[in-house]
Amino acid sequence: MTERRPFPTGPDRGPGPGMPAVPPDEPLVRPDDLVATVTGFSRTLRAAGVPADHERTQNLLRALEVLDVTDPREVYWAGRVTLCASPDDLPRYDRCFAAYFGGVRGTVTRSTTPAVTVVRHTIPQGGDQGGEPEGEETAMTSASDVEALRHRDVAALTPAERAEIHRMLALLKPGRARRVSRRFAPAHRGRLDERRTIRETLRRGGEVARLRRRVHRTRPRKVVLLVDVSGSMAPYADTLLRFAHALVRSEPRATEVFSVGTRLTRITAELRHRDPGLAMDAVSAAIPDWSGGTRLGEELKEFLTLHQARGAIVVIASDGWERGSADLLGAQMARLSRLAHRVVWVNPHKGHAGYQPLTAGMRAALPYVDDFVAGHSLAAFEDLAGRLRDA
Repeated sequence: MTERRPFPTGPDRGPGPGMPAVPPDEPLVRPDDLVATVTGFSRTLRAAGVPADHERTQNLLRALEVLDVTDPREVYWAGRVTLCASPDDLPRYDRCFAAYFGGVRGTVTRSTTPAVTVVRHTIPQGGDQGGEPEGEETAMTSASDVEALRHRDVAALTPAERAEIHRMLALLKPGRARRVSRRFAPAHRGRLDERRTIRETLRRGGEVARLRRRVHRTRPRKVVLLVDVSGSMAPYADTLLRFAHALVRSEPRATEVFSVGTRLTRITAELRHRDPGLAMDAVSAAIPDWSGGTRLGEELKEFLTLHQARGAIVVIASDGWERGSADLLGAQMARLSRLAHRVVWVNPHKGHAGYQPLTAGMRAALPYVDDFVAGHSLAAFEDLAGRLRDA
């Protein structure tokens, strides 16, 4: 990339506040290194707090394929439209665009309210800071601090640290185990495809030129996630639902999510919003029994009666505090274990030292659980994503 210099912008659409100016005869992005340049710019935006994830980056690349990448104005507006999710992202986008493409150094400005700028994988420092803020606080931490945050209990985090965990969950790309489908696909090796072979032979006048073959297709295995939103799970429910949002975004057609408490509520459609904030707002409006009790046995029975679990990986996220009959929960877990491909129970308290599953609900359910895992930290959710990929 050539040396970056400002250029004068035209009055037609008007640049953003941080849009750099580069001479029109100097290309802002060269076509031969387009992918590397756009990827690096997206990383810079994510470090600044703009949710420029993989999907948004791909949208920008597709847009630049039909635009003039040597025109700085077109590159600026294409990125602004595809990479920004809300009006709050626009000032950060302008600053990053100016710094990345225009060589403009970031400046420190006085502010009447404290602001935290997250740089790369950085953690906003928690805790109260006394006195008047002197300016913009930049919290830059080492890789060891990031690793420590990954393993911390989300219930003990400050709001700023929890927001950072939620940002990392939004960038999580959970894998998914594959299953063999009944449908076939053409292949170079495999069983003989008699119909295709005969049709091609007839087209060639009866001469067999090549034997056609086929293999079974594979499809992502369905995952059903039941999230306990009762009062005892309140410190973890929001983070669990954000993990569910990442699952739905990775495989929309092979994921179902339900909330459980005093009633069973399907929230898959609400979690299909691309933006995590909008998805959480829709989920909050859809769930009528936040912070109530838990009748997991009754709701599991309703789920098995009305919905399909055969061959799926069923993930139950709950601490096991059952207000209903533990015998009913045990009977429904036994029924579920016969239908599902695998049953995974996620208990946030399992990540705590010395935890023992002593509640009646956990004792009734554990004999029918294939994997009993923790769900209290980002590292635990990453481990759960790996289990869903390898199940």
